[in-house]
Amino acid sequence: LFPSLLLGLLCGCLCVFRRQGILVGGEVFGDCHVCVHVESGLWVLCEFCCMYTAYIRTMTIKNSINQYIYSKNIQSNRLLLFYSGVMKPGLNAILGPTGCGKSSLLDILSTRKDPQGLSGDILLDGMGLPTHFKCMSGYVVQDDIVMGTLTVRENLMFSAALRLPLSMSKYEKNQRVDQVLKELDLAKVADTKVGTYFSRGVSGGERKRTSIGLELITNPKVLFLDEPTTGLDASTANAVLLLLKRMSLQGKTIIFSIHQPRYSIFKLFDSLTLLAAGRLLYHGPADNALPYFKSLGFVCEPYNNPADFFLDIINGDSSAVATSKMAIHSAVLEATEREQETIALTLAVQFSKCNFYKKMLEELDAMSKEQKRLGTMIKGLPYSTPFLHQLKWLSKRTFKNLIGNPQNSTAQVNKVFCFIVVVHMFSLSNLKILGFSCRVGALFFLATNQVLNSITTVELFISEKRIFIHEYISGYYRVSAYFFSKLIADMMPMRTLPGIILTSLNYFTIGFKPVLASFFIMMLTIILIAYASSSLALAVATGQNITSVANLLINICFVFMIVFSGILVNLTTITPSLLWLEYFSIPRYGLNALQINEFTGLRFCNETPEGVNVTCVSTTAFTVCTGEDYLEMQGIGTTAWDLWQNHVALICMTIIFLTIAYLKLKFLKKYT
Repeated sequence: LFPSLLLGLLCGCLCVFRRQGILVGGEVFGDCHVCVHVESGLWVLCEFCCMYTAYIRTMTIKNSINQYIYSKNIQSNRLLLFYSGVMKPGLNAILGPTGCGKSSLLDILSTRKDPQGLSGDILLDGMGLPTHFKCMSGYVVQDDIVMGTLTVRENLMFSAALRLPLSMSKYEKNQRVDQVLKELDLAKVADTKVGTYFSRGVSGGERKRTSIGLELITNPKVLFLDEPTTGLDASTANAVLLLLKRMSLQGKTIIFSIHQPRYSIFKLFDSLTLLAAGRLLYHGPADNALPYFKSLGFVCEPYNNPADFFLDIINGDSSAVATSKMAIHSAVLEATEREQETIALTLAVQFSKCNFYKKMLEELDAMSKEQKRLGTMIKGLPYSTPFLHQLKWLSKRTFKNLIGNPQNSTAQVNKVFCFIVVVHMFSLSNLKILGFSCRVGALFFLATNQVLNSITTVELFISEKRIFIHEYISGYYRVSAYFFSKLIADMMPMRTLPGIILTSLNYFTIGFKPVLASFFIMMLTIILIAYASSSLALAVATGQNITSVANLLINICFVFMIVFSGILVNLTTITPSLLWLEYFSIPRYGLNALQINEFTGLRFCNETPEGVNVTCVSTTAFTVCTGEDYLEMQGIGTTAWDLWQNHVALICMTIIFLTIAYLKLKFLKKYT
């Protein structure tokens, strides 16, 4: 097995070097040429060769047509292999079966594909695309990405506030929003919430139109849509395509992928690109598609949907395949996938030989060479608004989402209720008589409660990951603005206010030291514990896709931290080889600060009207008569610096963990 794998790897490497491609993470990208030209619209020439393989595959290249020799029992997943075409103003449909490369082509044309391993040119108006072309064009993803806790109007206003320049007045932006609402027939649901899993909102068609409206705010000349009819019934899908048709008549170039449209949708297409097995089978006017295939011997039966007819040809299910005059060698095919690939290869070769295709390549190659000679490029700005403006609107939206999310409010109410019950239990004990034992228990509960409650922070970036990636790529805002908005409008209120409320409820109820300064020091300590714990949760969870995995990881961290907090195990008895772990324990710093703040200046051996303190009934080497005695037994200092160094440590840990979370968010893979 090893020699055969080595031989296959060697053959694959030789093939890649011969083709001058790049092998990246299992993806082989060979020659790629993308050219876009605009004359009263958008023209696209794309010559793209790419292969994705999960296992080793040998490959030979003959002439300019890719022919692949497959090893037996080797499975492969293919992406786009070869594409060349032109897309003008109007409805430009990319049609094909599942897995043929429609979305990959769409991502490449919209510059949302990871550029690593790709090469080529994209021209707009005969000039090179700006670096931030994705910020100037519109892109509607397959799964609607809309903030469900906001209304339709609020979502559109958010897009307008961040994507339209500050030179436009608020009135002009409102007018633009009203215009989009009218164009998309959303005026009647403008003030209705989009809806979430927990609350009902607008219908599926209205949600799709809202997603389209977010991109129409900037009035882009080029609009990309990834399967806009997904999840919609036939009538709603037809209404969405009619809307796109009306927009295309205004001079917009609309490029979209679609799987299997009905005839009333198909007849709206201006241009058709037919893909199969990563190969280009047809590209040109949609009205000429049937005559072209008829010239090859594939005749569409009366009353048959042309889109279904094309897919039947690709899958080998059409009776036209059997009666075609083309020679399709499928006698020795072993599987449907292989049959589909052989038919696609034969049709791709036929299309590459047609005069229309050859003439188009010659014209667009000339344009590409001219652009390279001139070196011109369209200027573009990455963002329309400054950092502070983005921060204000992101914070406003985050706060609205926090208020409109019912489970957040319910969780906080339950948290306060449970804490009141526990506080009542501690208040039933007379701390003056029971000495330090109940005080330590109460302080440990407070610190541990703040740490464990911070687990909910893991959802801060995970739940909105898809929204963040889409909006960032579309040029809504900077990563820094999004990150700090989450801290200001979500993490800080959810950690600061509960700390203030819980400290106010428990301090005098339980009966801690009646000193005002100690009260505020305890409040500050509890808030810092929550900040440090939440920051650690963010650092662990950022970039994760599954909340349960992030919860598991952060729980493991918190368990080890609580063990080294100094209560469950006396730190002075731990072996030096493990003692270094105490410096990574957030509860340890918080609990040390709480204990120094509470026990300094306390005496337990004074007789009281209620009796003698139980810790001082008999004087022994283990008698604890003062708070300082207890702190000394625990190895905790009693000076002012011993108190404040714990706060400094918590602040430093917060900053470090937040920095890690920001860097993970900054370098998060944002391309497909």
